[in-house]
Amino acid sequence: MGRKLFVEVCNAADLMPKDGQGSASAYCTLEFDGQRRKTDTKAKDLNPVWNTVVEFPILEGKNLESEVLELSVLCEKRGAQRKPGFLGKVKIPGRSIVKKGEEALVYYPLEKRSMFSQVKGEIGLKVWWSDDPDPSPPAPASPSAAAAASGGGTPPAEEKKEDHHKEEKEERKEEEKKEEKKKDEKHEEKKKDEKHEEKKKEEKHEEKNEQKHEPKQYEEKKKEEKKENKKEDKEEKKPEETREYRSVGRREEQKDTTPALARGIGERVVTYDLVEKMNYLFVKVVKARALMESGSGSSYARIVFGSLTAKTKEVGKSLFPEWHEIFAFSKDNSAGPVVEVSIWDHETDQFMGAVGFDLQEIPFRVPPDSPLAPQWYRLENISKNAEKKVRGDVMLAIWWGTQADEAFTEAWQSDSGGYAHTRAKVYLSPKLWYLRVNVIEAQEVQPMDRTRFPEVSVRAQLGFQIYKTKVASNRNTSPQWNEDLLFVASEPFEDELLLVVQNKTAKPNEEEVLGMVKIALAGIEKRIDHRQVNSKWFDLVRYNGGDKHFHGRLHLRLCFDGGYHVMDEATHYSSCVRPTAKQLWRPVVGVLELGIIRGKDVHPMKTVDGRGATDAYCVAKYGQKWVRTRTIVDNLNPRWNEQYSWEVYDPCTVLTVGVFDNCHVHPHPEGGKDLKDLQIGKVRIRLSTLESERIYTNSHPLLMLQRSGVRKLGEIELAVRYSSVSIVSVMGLYFRPLLPKMHYLHPLGVTQSEILRISAMRLVAIRLNRSEPPLRQEVVQFMLDADFHVWSLRRSKVNYFRIMNLLAGPMAVGTWFHNICHWKNPVTTLLVHILFLILVMFPELILPTLFLYLSLIGAWRYRYRPRSPPSMDGKLSQAEQVEPDELDEEFDPIPTNKDPSVVKARYDRLRIVSSRIQHVLGDIATQGERLTALLSWRDPRASGIMVAVCMTIAIFLYVVPLRVIVVIVGLYVLRHPKFRERLPGWPINFFRRLPSLADRIL
Repeated sequence: MGRKLFVEVCNAADLMPKDGQGSASAYCTLEFDGQRRKTDTKAKDLNPVWNTVVEFPILEGKNLESEVLELSVLCEKRGAQRKPGFLGKVKIPGRSIVKKGEEALVYYPLEKRSMFSQVKGEIGLKVWWSDDPDPSPPAPASPSAAAAASGGGTPPAEEKKEDHHKEEKEERKEEEKKEEKKKDEKHEEKKKDEKHEEKKKEEKHEEKNEQKHEPKQYEEKKKEEKKENKKEDKEEKKPEETREYRSVGRREEQKDTTPALARGIGERVVTYDLVEKMNYLFVKVVKARALMESGSGSSYARIVFGSLTAKTKEVGKSLFPEWHEIFAFSKDNSAGPVVEVSIWDHETDQFMGAVGFDLQEIPFRVPPDSPLAPQWYRLENISKNAEKKVRGDVMLAIWWGTQADEAFTEAWQSDSGGYAHTRAKVYLSPKLWYLRVNVIEAQEVQPMDRTRFPEVSVRAQLGFQIYKTKVASNRNTSPQWNEDLLFVASEPFEDELLLVVQNKTAKPNEEEVLGMVKIALAGIEKRIDHRQVNSKWFDLVRYNGGDKHFHGRLHLRLCFDGGYHVMDEATHYSSCVRPTAKQLWRPVVGVLELGIIRGKDVHPMKTVDGRGATDAYCVAKYGQKWVRTRTIVDNLNPRWNEQYSWEVYDPCTVLTVGVFDNCHVHPHPEGGKDLKDLQIGKVRIRLSTLESERIYTNSHPLLMLQRSGVRKLGEIELAVRYSSVSIVSVMGLYFRPLLPKMHYLHPLGVTQSEILRISAMRLVAIRLNRSEPPLRQEVVQFMLDADFHVWSLRRSKVNYFRIMNLLAGPMAVGTWFHNICHWKNPVTTLLVHILFLILVMFPELILPTLFLYLSLIGAWRYRYRPRSPPSMDGKLSQAEQVEPDELDEEFDPIPTNKDPSVVKARYDRLRIVSSRIQHVLGDIATQGERLTALLSWRDPRASGIMVAVCMTIAIFLYVVPLRVIVVIVGLYVLRHPKFRERLPGWPINFFRRLPSLADRIL
């Protein structure tokens, strides 16, 4: 079966009346890829309901993402010649269409056809594609069907037979229709052929007449036709545009005539133009034939290249073994002019023949050249034992290539040790959903102790996430809650939702289970907005000795909220802000390309054979895509030279790159059984700080905060390029909300968001740890900043100094104005007087002058803009002058395992810091309460003075022109120091005497 597109037209709401009688007879027309479909007409209904499924076949070779589904809502009018009225249209891009199982009801606002169209209302649609023969979504079960399912009843056999006969009749009708269509098509083709032959005869007859009557004009036409044919042949023979290489620093950058969109979106090819080319010798050992009989019969192939040796797997008891393995040897390891491929017996280590190749005669292959075909080579005796008889052939292919070769990712790699857990890998984060569980009420729950009023609550569990409702306010056998619980669920849905209704007993901290229910997540409805879904009743059961008994029922409203973005990172450096539902995704605005080049002077992370060693690899995370480079074994200056790309949906996001030491190659001596990959450093790059189409190649320091202080563990050289599709679309994103609209219309609490973020992070870490090779849990936690919410005195200092740095500008302006008022520089003060009087006389120049000044400042600072992405800053992080005890406290887990005396000292220190914060907050509250006390008559004399002063000021402002008042106030503020006093002014003295609530606090 071919792929098909399905559209379920559900209903429309609040349509514009267009039939002249205050209503509309609406129907829908759908167009996709030149195909047109139509729904039924709903007469005299401004809120029509269709519930009609329309299907479109997707032709082979068509890309769904490049197509558009267009739906128009029209109004049928009486009379055959009257045009239908236009009620609105909707355009759905193919990139937002999901596969079967992910569809959700989406309400699209109806759009205008032109500026003068009168349109209102919305239409609800479900759109999906499928390869299945019957991909219609599961319809909600009817009450009778639900009852039959819960009670275990089966439908009668007669209904099954009738359904079977109906299906057979429908299939026969469809086959008859197909045959009729084929006959009609053949008949039409015959007619077309006959018409084509008639046209040819007429053209020949006209040519003969022209040749007889007008021979000169006939010859000129022939010459023109020949010239046009020659031009077409030349255009067809033109070679494709070749790609030229230009050197950028120490690497080669590829000039590509295709736009930036083609490099990163759709079918893109990694060009490796941001990294250095690394030459490798590729050896593909396929099989051998007619080998000499050996002791065990099992054989393997051994490849020797300079100081490196590799071998294939053993194939037992066969003179015609097959291996199909590829080996990639770095050119840096070449120590001789020959590479040798030999065959050996596995158990006896008996030599069975070899083939040697001169390195200078091996061909060089660069993609997109086609792969080299393997060839048969005669085995020879090149061992010391010249009398040894050898026979047989080996099939292999050998060539020089680079890391851009298609075979490189699957090959045994010399610089990564050839292990499976050291290869490069691309991972995808699981798709995360918010599961909303609305616990409404329960009925017929019966506690064991009938003498007490029940205190019933519901405990909900999904995997490791456990939440509990409050105790029901009505303490009876039909408790009510109407409380929402939010979970994080990941696709594919493996866990079941467990809800337990429990009652507090007379014993403390003990609860009685009244009933429970398990719900599969696959059948829960998905929504993309805040529209209410239907609620359901679920039977509560209780197990007694293996038997299941009915114990009431529970009323729930369950749904997956796809309109939110499930946070697994901190909002400040999030790499993705898209909602879960694909229908709400914005179009791609650019492409991010990252070249991970090399590490420099990486610190030894372990000891191997008495010397320091590091097996370094990199992990880069952006959006849902994680990439892991290959591990460079035992090298303090590793060279990766790997390039990756991501689609960008919002430029105000962050790319994170981390460097780690692989614990599996050379295990850490002190690691024990619980081995963990050690962290070497991390780099964050915000895409909005990058200029479009520019390559940034920089070395970033790898800083790590340890118990002993901050340490530089090396450097990493990265090349980054951000290419935008359209500058206009990127600029437009700056005026849109960063997060999906559900975060603003129905926001989540701060504490709740943080709890859900931790749950999402744990889910991502668990799923990625299942991959092969696994992306270890400590790596995911380090990349996602799992300890972001943990208390740290150092981070508190960082935030304090950040605030002081922000206030430095206003404080500098205040100091400057203070110097002006006190005539520190008389010339400047006089100029300020003149400027002040000009602005008072011409107030319309105030705002233009202000914004002109700001624009000039921005233009002046353009020349001093950053030329490279910023790196992690140890000074800004307050890590260079931090106390050892503060670092020890930051790395202390929760709950603490320190000595009680140490905990007491830290607690006392925290109390001192908190008292300062408490004092500042109290001062702020006092100033605010004094403002409210001006007219509250808590101090009757102060309030009386305030009322009299306000009345006087009102009369004065009414009589005296505003400009005169501004001039008087300005000159008073800028008066000479001779007319100033060192004591505070009367307004300040009056304000400080006002009462506050501080004197009433215990």
